[in-house]
Amino acid sequence: MKKSFFTTTTLFIMMVLVATLSFAAEKKAANDSTKPATASAKTQLLDINTATEAELKAVPGIGDANAKKIIAGRPYKKKNELKTKDIVSTDVYDQIKDKIIAKKAKK
Repeated sequence: MKKSFFTTTTLFIMMVLVATLSFAAEKKAANDSTKPATASAKTQLLDINTATEAELKAVPGIGDANAKKIIAGRPYKKKNELKTKDIVSTDVYDQIKDKIIAKKAKK
């Protein structure tokens, strides 16, 4: 009787441990799958110093006129020059600032 109770209790504890470990592994795998998406989002920034007019117009908030003004005002040292040089309005800049970058020209 004691041996049966001990065996049953031990098996129950082992099953609980295995279930806990499997749930922890699933949660970690789900968290890891979201990290590459954030990393790739950062690499999708559009360089305002090299982008074509069509690429600029594809950014929400930049129309024909703004795209032409951005190209005409090149080169930019920093992306906030679009706002400080009055190339685009503050509202437009606030819309696009997370989607653009101003890379320095290679010599």
